[in-house]
Amino acid sequence: MAKRLLRSSITLHYISRRVLGRKPSWVSDLAQALLEKEDANILVVDWLCGASYNYNKVVNNCKEVAVQIAILINQLTTSGVNLELFHLIGISLGAHVAGFVGTLFSGKLGRITGLDPAGPMFKNADPFDRLDPSDAMFVEAIHTDSDNFGISIPVGHVDFFVNGGLDQSGCVQSSFSSIFIYFPVYGYVICDHMRSLQVYMSALNGSCALTGFPCYSYEDFLAGQCTSCDGPFNNICPQIGLLKNSGITESPLPVHGKVYLLTTSEVPFCVHHIMIELKVSQLVKSAVVQLTLVSMHNIKTEQKLYLKTDQTIYKKVVGHPESLCKIDSIHLKNIGALLYRQGNVHFKYICVSNIPKMRITDTLCVENIMIGRNAPWSHDFIQMC
Repeated sequence: MAKRLLRSSITLHYISRRVLGRKPSWVSDLAQALLEKEDANILVVDWLCGASYNYNKVVNNCKEVAVQIAILINQLTTSGVNLELFHLIGISLGAHVAGFVGTLFSGKLGRITGLDPAGPMFKNADPFDRLDPSDAMFVEAIHTDSDNFGISIPVGHVDFFVNGGLDQSGCVQSSFSSIFIYFPVYGYVICDHMRSLQVYMSALNGSCALTGFPCYSYEDFLAGQCTSCDGPFNNICPQIGLLKNSGITESPLPVHGKVYLLTTSEVPFCVHHIMIELKVSQLVKSAVVQLTLVSMHNIKTEQKLYLKTDQTIYKKVVGHPESLCKIDSIHLKNIGALLYRQGNVHFKYICVSNIPKMRITDTLCVENIMIGRNAPWSHDFIQMC
């Protein structure tokens, strides 16, 4: 039996008081997605009783849960299972439970995946008291709600900040702060927080790659300052999923490598990252321009560009469900107010390109464009694929 244990994936989940006695449907879905991806033994840890108290109490219970899991792993290792073959997947508080298990084994476990690791009471904690890179040979985290219930700091060798790790596309934004004070377990079922699980399961299904770009901040990423995969990952862009070390080949592994990616609002969440770069003639007044990319299937990506009097070159990274070679046309409209905005805007050029750029044909450009206020302009591209 022990020889058949190629990899043990332990999924830790935090069940809220509201669904006491009921297992969430995603547990079996995640297990099935893992089994379809590789030959593995899946162990699901149900700590319902320990997770049905107030938040402070539940946080204290995390280490006790970790001890119980460590006992089980010890039993398996006595049957010949190598610690390097264990992959722990922890969701929210479960991510830190996985970290505590890793600490008990001195970081010799193979891999830990933290899905939006919990933030309250952990952000300012000592690394020993939360998930951190020393807990396994490879630690990764997927952040989707770091401004509320998830942690906002990097906790792994590589940290994926999906849409900046903040508000997720398609999620209704509302404040749960007052609810969190009295009923903290409700925080686990909100849209942003659970998106990490949905994105991870989508990556397992493998319909498209969910790739992150290394960058100092989300703002820098959106501003087009991080369009390659160089830096700490040696020209490798990490991918969410089960690739060894997320595809990173650099040795030793980087620590706290932050990567950013955009997604759509629905499964499979994948987008093609596209850089918009434009140069305008000097403006007398500021201007607001609506730019729209339209693909061959009439899928549109819209972006407002705020043009200033002291700036002439602009860069912006956007996500589009279809690749650049399927972009049919680009549309512009000067939507500025009648009296307080620039009337005519002259664009010296507008270029759209894939990132990372691999070929010369990965760039489409249009030059010398003049648009008046509320006068739409469009240009059709010749499809390249």
